Amino acid sequence: MPGHLTALHGLSSCIQAMSRAYGSLDLVARSDPESWRGSLQVLRLGTLQISTEESDAVRVVRTPRGVAADGHDHVFARLQLDGHARLFQDGRSTDLCPGVLAFYDASRPFDLVLPEHQRARVLMVPRPLLRLGEAEIRRVTAKVIGDAPEGPATLLLPLLSGLAREIGVSAPAAREELARAVADLLATLAADRLATTEPAEARAATLFDRVKATIETRLGEAELSPQALADAHGVSLRYLHKLFHEHDTTVGGWIRRRRLESCRAELARPTAADRTIATVAARWGFVSPAHFSHAFRKAYGMSPAQFRGQGPDG
Repeated sequence: MPGHLTALHGLSSCIQAMSRAYGSLDLVARSDPESWRGSLQVLRLGTLQISTEESDAVRVVRTPRGVAADGHDHVFARLQLDGHARLFQDGRSTDLCPGVLAFYDASRPFDLVLPEHQRARVLMVPRPLLRLGEAEIRRVTAKVIGDAPEGPATLLLPLLSGLAREIGVSAPAAREELARAVADLLATLAADRLATTEPAEARAATLFDRVKATIETRLGEAELSPQALADAHGVSLRYLHKLFHEHDTTVGGWIRRRRLESCRAELARPTAADRTIATVAARWGFVSPAHFSHAFRKAYGMSPAQFRGQGPDG
């Protein structure tokens, strides 16, 4: 996979390279630190980063101090290619063999033990792209994906691996589309892993949280609709409407409310003073300035211009 390739000679160079790529890390080698060898190949694609790492035995630790030092909150998806790994996070541990994947979260400490020479592909994705709530992310970390003899993961993991490999040799114009496909596959794998461990009675609540998370990442898309959300989450439109009805709201009403709240927050910021009201409205998915003004007045009892005129102390 093309990208910036760094040969790692000695543990100190590895700490620097991996911390640049992944966030602040501590590494401990079982053998002589200076004789330790590895390599790290990094490909950055906008918000997505794909790395291929190969190394001698080592222990990789992200401590509470490391979390506080850089504030990174991305999620890792580790696809083991050769050798074995043992991952610890959130009070759980899981063993990774070649061909399986596990998620772990940079916003919390983790411990990754690599007991032998190994090779892995590590995908680093912003947490909103997984379309999971915070509690859901915690429930999928340090759980192996792909060890069952059947299920979606048996089909999706080879596809994910192929796409990740293909991105590196594709023309730049195609990489953005491929990166989106990779992120969607990761979201699907995470959702499937969550569903297999969650009680049946909690799945509706989980889906509701996932749909809300998707809405947050797509608020600015004017074409966002209940049907688009139903398609994205593999449910019927009727079921999606029922899900929101059980929370005393509607899909369209939820989208409209979150768009209005986002517009209101932006209009209140002094840094947005040079943006027209129409620009702010369009940024959050309102196609018609007149419709936005009417909806804003109905929600807040004043026009957007009157609200902005109040200033921060209004």
